[in-house]
Amino acid sequence: MKKIGFIGAYDKIDLILYIAKILTMLDKKVLVMDSTINQKARYVVPAITPAMKYVTDFEDIDVAVGFSNIEDIKNYLGVSQGQELEYDFAFIDTDNEKGFINFQLEGAQKNYFVTSFDNYSLKKGLEVLNGLQNPIGLTKVLFSKEMLKEEDDYLNFLSLGYKVMWNEYRIYFPIENGDLSVIYENQRISKIRFRKLSVPYKDGLAYLAEEILENVSESNIRKVIKSLEKAIGI
Repeated sequence: MKKIGFIGAYDKIDLILYIAKILTMLDKKVLVMDSTINQKARYVVPAITPAMKYVTDFEDIDVAVGFSNIEDIKNYLGVSQGQELEYDFAFIDTDNEKGFINFQLEGAQKNYFVTSFDNYSLKKGLEVLNGLQNPIGLTKVLFSKEMLKEEDDYLNFLSLGYKVMWNEYRIYFPIENGDLSVIYENQRISKIRFRKLSVPYKDGLAYLAEEILENVSESNIRKVIKSLEKAIGI
């Protein structure tokens, strides 16, 4: 099971679910774990029997809410501590230092720092990395309206006191009201729909999915996105 960390104070559960949906269409089994303070997945992902902690199926994705670490999930699912969870990928969404430590994201296969450029997202997001003992490689996933060089420079400046090694490439998502409207509508109907998402947003999803999968071509991923669009009509 490959562990992928999505780190930062920016609201990212919808982004994570959309990437997970692409992977399930490629026959990958994905577990999404919400380790954020507010546990937004409780309100975005429908659950038949919500409780303090639970695992529920949503659009062929398993979503775990309320767990403090992977061992806790194993106990809930009846998996012995010596066994691995039967997933190809585990996506961990965290916005706090405790979640980063408890889910051992220093040892994750990949870690993404997801942020916009308001001071809360930047500074609160970086606080997640307070407890780092060793330098960690992070890929920036940046949400911005114009993608200014000054914004990226400011993030680099703020991160100088942290043990972070930024990867050279960045993944950009434009902040567009149209995308937000689609995402909010999907939340209301409890569906993951790609219809009406902007081309730049879908480009970002494709790039992230390709980066995570490594051995699947971009063209195959874009075919999956097209099929998701056609499955619900254009």
